Amino acid sequence: MIKVDLITGFLGSGKTTFLKKYARYLINNGKRIGILENDYGAVNVDMMLLQDIEGDNCDLEMVAGGCDFDCHKRRFKTKLIAMGMLGYDRVIIEPSGIFDDDEFFDVLYEEPLDKWYEIGNVIAIVDAKLEENLSDDSEYLLASQTANAGIVILSRTQETNSEQISKAIIHLNKSMEKYSCKRRFTDEVLIKNWDELDNNDFEKILSSGYKTESHIKSLVSQENNYSSLYFMNLEISTDKLENIARQILNDVKCGNIFRVKGFTNDNGKWYELNATKNDIKITPITNGQKIVIVIGENLNKDIIEKYFN
Repeated sequence: MIKVDLITGFLGSGKTTFLKKYARYLINNGKRIGILENDYGAVNVDMMLLQDIEGDNCDLEMVAGGCDFDCHKRRFKTKLIAMGMLGYDRVIIEPSGIFDDDEFFDVLYEEPLDKWYEIGNVIAIVDAKLEENLSDDSEYLLASQTANAGIVILSRTQETNSEQISKAIIHLNKSMEKYSCKRRFTDEVLIKNWDELDNNDFEKILSSGYKTESHIKSLVSQENNYSSLYFMNLEISTDKLENIARQILNDVKCGNIFRVKGFTNDNGKWYELNATKNDIKITPITNGQKIVIVIGENLNKDIIEKYFN
């Protein structure tokens, strides 16, 4: 049977960054892997960021977003059926940041996937700078994405202090309590600079497995106010793009923006934008596409468009 891992986490937590490190470790150890990406919306920016690990031992696939729950579930299952015939040692799934993990378990327990796949690990990525005040929708997703994780890995620990890390773990436990989950996080949290992850760390992650903890099921993850706005073919410098991202992330009239991501071409060179309220990064990249995506709750399209125009 093919092992299948889920790398889950909220918008902007760092899933794709971790996935690249995890995938490289598996490839370097002779594993043939398939990566299934599902970004939020119809354009998959994160899949473009994984192109540098694609090769003979690593295939990239995607499930198109921008559809309702039942449609997405059918697409998800169909793609896994197709991948199950390709002889991978392991399949890694990176869903969108507003994915309810119950869908992962539901699909893999259905025929014929239950005969082809074996659930390996559920890995939850949580930002060490986790916001204290989340909406009910976001709080539920945090609980859903961590309740069954075999291991929780904190991102950006090198940018935080011990007090912030403690607050993030306390917040996780409060989410468990809010949704009547008995799970509490102690030694199942990996706290380490990702640039310093070694073979022992990855072996621990590979053997982390998953939990089967019950919690109150909420409909907020399906009946929510999340949306995304796309800005195509922008002719914009990196400085201006960074400035716009910073402004809209801090302008409450724009809505509750979680992430701004995409690419721009400045003087013939491609750059990647990855911005959250805690961090804005613009880094060189080999190839890109002129697109910027804004993701959040209760977005005010008119005000956000004024910034880009």
